[in-house]
Amino acid sequence: MTDKASIQKIFDSFVGKRILVIGDVMIDSYLWGKVDRISPEAPVPVVALNRREYRLGGAANVALNIRNLGGVPILCSVIGEDDKGKVFLDLLDKQDLPSQGIISSDERITTVKFRIIGNNAQMLRVDEENQDNLTSSEHKALYTTIKDHIEKEQIDAIVFEDYDKGVITPELIKKTVGLARKTNIPVAVDPKKKNFWNYHDVDLFKPNLKELKEGLKMDHIPSDIAELRTAVSELQNRLKGRIIMVTLSDKGLYYYQYGEQGDGDDALIPASVRAIADVSGAGDTVIGTAVLCLAVHAPVRLMATLCNLAGGLVCEHVGVVPVDRERLMLEAFKYFGS
Repeated sequence: MTDKASIQKIFDSFVGKRILVIGDVMIDSYLWGKVDRISPEAPVPVVALNRREYRLGGAANVALNIRNLGGVPILCSVIGEDDKGKVFLDLLDKQDLPSQGIISSDERITTVKFRIIGNNAQMLRVDEENQDNLTSSEHKALYTTIKDHIEKEQIDAIVFEDYDKGVITPELIKKTVGLARKTNIPVAVDPKKKNFWNYHDVDLFKPNLKELKEGLKMDHIPSDIAELRTAVSELQNRLKGRIIMVTLSDKGLYYYQYGEQGDGDDALIPASVRAIADVSGAGDTVIGTAVLCLAVHAPVRLMATLCNLAGGLVCEHVGVVPVDRERLMLEAFKYFGS
């Protein structure tokens, strides 16, 4: 039974859990302004700028979500040894997030997503990035950092946040997952296209519908639970993941938990009705919530429900924002009728 006491217990157990966050970090840059005319030079809106803002994005936003829910994120990534890299480290400092797992390299640039917001709606996005895989020296430095954290500290779970920017490589995945298996640390994955089939033997694999379709080379996006079950079954046969969780945008979330005897449990959890302002960063919130649930051995149905609620909550805000712990807890109480 899921009641207020059991939900409260799960949230209390999040506190202090140490989560290793591995992946592509970035800066989300926002240019906010007002639109009241069209340019005479081209048929495009003119945004009269009134505010600039930098936020943590990518794997760093996953870390923020974990921190907001009470966990202790340890961020491991590679950024550029450039001006934007300094901005990124300053943002970490302002959010009281540790930077000892961040490696600066003069061979990369720091990823920045510039979003131009006019009248509270996104008008345009410009990405400044390097999608090349890490060099051998960068890979060695990053894996050494990851290995040191796993072997020398208490790590309760690991999450890969993959944005296809080159920080996560097949070799890094194989070595890190192998080390996690030896030390009995659960591993969660938010995949992208390039490394989709390299995440073998993980505890939680969380693609969205588009990634599922592309990964399986399907002709169309699955539209009902029967099609989802078939697709996820094929996925599990190849990756051997313990839990597959597929985010379905405005349709909610589908999960399948595989049993040791080949049996399993699955469900489609509908999304709550909300005033959606922006879906940016919702996947970060879902995986951040999920990895904490993994760390505390939460029931999978409760995990999926909390992830579904958390992802919906952050979509009510313009721009990338982490989930609010108290708001999510209240939503969970309401959902389960406590």
